Amino acid sequence: MIIPGRGEPVMVQGMTGTYGRLHTKLMLQYGTKVAAGVTPGKGGQAVEGVPVYDTVAEAMEKTGARASVCFVPAEYTYSAGKEALDAGVTLLVLITEHVPVRDELRLVQLAQTRGATIIGPNCPGIIVPSQKVKMGIMPAPSFSPGKVALFSRSGTLTYEIAGQLTAAGYGQSVAVGVGGDPINGSTPIEWMDFLQNDPGTDVVVAVGEIGGDAEERLARHIKKSGYGKPIVSYVAGRHAPKEKKMGHAGAIIYGDFGTADSKIRAFTDAGVKVARTPMEVPSLVRQSL
Repeated sequence: MIIPGRGEPVMVQGMTGTYGRLHTKLMLQYGTKVAAGVTPGKGGQAVEGVPVYDTVAEAMEKTGARASVCFVPAEYTYSAGKEALDAGVTLLVLITEHVPVRDELRLVQLAQTRGATIIGPNCPGIIVPSQKVKMGIMPAPSFSPGKVALFSRSGTLTYEIAGQLTAAGYGQSVAVGVGGDPINGSTPIEWMDFLQNDPGTDVVVAVGEIGGDAEERLARHIKKSGYGKPIVSYVAGRHAPKEKKMGHAGAIIYGDFGTADSKIRAFTDAGVKVARTPMEVPSLVRQSL
């Protein structure tokens, strides 16, 4: 896994679009060194004073950026991601939702062959408060520097729980939105293993939601592997009505599998403390320290 550091140059693919412009400005305000934008045919322009290039390769050559955050529409995400990975980008953050599953699979496979990390798609990105680095759409006021790592399948819950932790005096070493689609560039298990070995992290908070089996698989991995650092979890959807279509592509329930109860049982069986509400997360963190 790769985490951006303070002052490392970052590029924004799709910088000249509406969301690319907005979040380029917000990332710059946070302190992220946004060094380049990439939009085919828009080379020579500038957004917030940041030069735009036609290709990722040119942006890398001019600025040295090896990390990219992508705001390209879903139908072009595969080609944009492939261009970045082929050019040598080592961290690719895909914010876009509704990316076809086949394209997600192809990008994940390509990243594995390149030794690169993908975060997303359909995610809010990553933020490292102590390094003043934000790649994505996370609202900066919710986060503060600290020793609690947070990863989540839900973008909104990432902000909510980070805000609760910050208000209680527990800053974050890193916060990652892994994405809500069935296929993720990097998985909760991979982030858990990485964070357990991160010297800047004392407690890991894993946030899940109904649908899929990512939380059950993570809980089995925790139980089997054993961890030295305390883990706190929260699973959204405890009161979701049954037999009702809701949520996003990753929120698919099969019988009793993939329900909030199933995930909570799995975490509890693995010895993980489970919060009943987002507001309870800071108190469980406090108990774990």
